[in-house]
Amino acid sequence: MGNNGTVIRIKDVWKIYRMGEVEVPALRGLNLEIKKGEFVAVMGPSGSGKSTAMNMIGCLDIPTKGKIFLDSRDISHLSESDLAQIRGKKIGFIFQQFNLIGTLTALENVMLPMTFQGIPSSQRKERGVELLEMVELGDRMEHKPTELSGGQQQRVAIARALANDPEVILADEPTGNLDSKTGGIVLDFLKRLHSTKCKTIVMVTHDANVAEHAERIEFLRDGSIVSSKKGRKHSHDKESPCRKRLKSKIQKKHKR
Repeated sequence: MGNNGTVIRIKDVWKIYRMGEVEVPALRGLNLEIKKGEFVAVMGPSGSGKSTAMNMIGCLDIPTKGKIFLDSRDISHLSESDLAQIRGKKIGFIFQQFNLIGTLTALENVMLPMTFQGIPSSQRKERGVELLEMVELGDRMEHKPTELSGGQQQRVAIARALANDPEVILADEPTGNLDSKTGGIVLDFLKRLHSTKCKTIVMVTHDANVAEHAERIEFLRDGSIVSSKKGRKHSHDKESPCRKRLKSKIQKKHKR
């Protein structure tokens, strides 16, 4: 992590897709900095580059040019195996479509990421139970996705995203497939993660009302950030309590 607590830094990133002889730029000199413990929403219309930006932050793709730093490490041009290792340890994903495995129970879905990290079975189960209880699904552990409502499936997905205690949570339209009431419940869980666990959350959304729950909103258009503002629910906050706690820890660490 940088000395100022920066966990993600995107510096003049371009992503150009080639379709035959035609070049299509999805990102055009994107610059973005996210500090540890921040809750940031990335907004923009369809085709603005939101999903491409999420793929870059999530180590799912590499830029055509420019630099991406995660915890001060340049990850811009790592191999797929190195990127996969980083994804498994440092990043948790929440998707609009939930992406749960239909043949597995809620508990088994949550335990799955831990399997890939070589965590012993007993520890996986203990952690899985703890996470499902945290998202208030302790009585649904043995249910399969088809036996759960949309909101319950998304809460399982949140628990799964936390399985390896990642540094960053990436939420791609997390309320997109939910009605407003259920979406509000999911947002409340994300906000609780941010405030109590000091998790860094980056949320992509096209919904302005959803974005307002974040501390900071970055507006993306034509592949670059065009403006930024505080979320309405944080407009009077100079700095979140979470950021203050983390900044104090960083300052103490550097005084040693």
